[in-house]
Amino acid sequence: MRKKIPTITRPDPAYAATLQQGDRKVPGKEDEAQVTATKTSTPSAEVDADRHEAERAPDVTVAPHQVTAESFDPHTSRRASVSARALSPTRKIDIRVNALERQEAALQTCGVEPAHVVRAALRRAVKGWQLSPVFAPVAEERRTRNTQWQARTSLAVDAASLSVLLRDHDPLDVLSKWALIRGQVEPRIWGEIDKILEEIAVRAASPHEP
Repeated sequence: MRKKIPTITRPDPAYAATLQQGDRKVPGKEDEAQVTATKTSTPSAEVDADRHEAERAPDVTVAPHQVTAESFDPHTSRRASVSARALSPTRKIDIRVNALERQEAALQTCGVEPAHVVRAALRRAVKGWQLSPVFAPVAEERRTRNTQWQARTSLAVDAASLSVLLRDHDPLDVLSKWALIRGQVEPRIWGEIDKILEEIAVRAASPHEP
């Protein structure tokens, strides 16, 4: 006679606990995961709005050739030109200049010490002057023999232009540097002497004018 197997009619908690523990969902975990995903994600409407705003934003990049009001400042341009001229290499040359024989009479009767007139003419002549690389021959006009009227000083000239003159007219470097630039400087000084003498004569003719 076979033994009758009893039928289980009610749930067994101990047996049920051993089945599918890895697939059982923990209460509350699903809701927490959904809240986290909602916080970290960006709504599609906001993404579209940001993209549209970026497309409408104007390009404010300044082109390299764009001119501003500051570039037209005359003071800034003047300082830049002075700085550029100061940075260019120069070379000092000793110069000595006499007045002309034709100017002797006017210098003696102008009422001003002739040496002062010659020095003033020299200062005016070299102010703002730049040496040219093109050689100018020495003028053949007769200079005065009165050495007391002679103006002597050192003049800073552009080194690059002087190098061109040396290369073309004194490659052996045997002449004085004054001989190379004399043809450019002396006529300017003589012209300034004539102007100063004329100014003195005009002032003497109308002494009551300021």
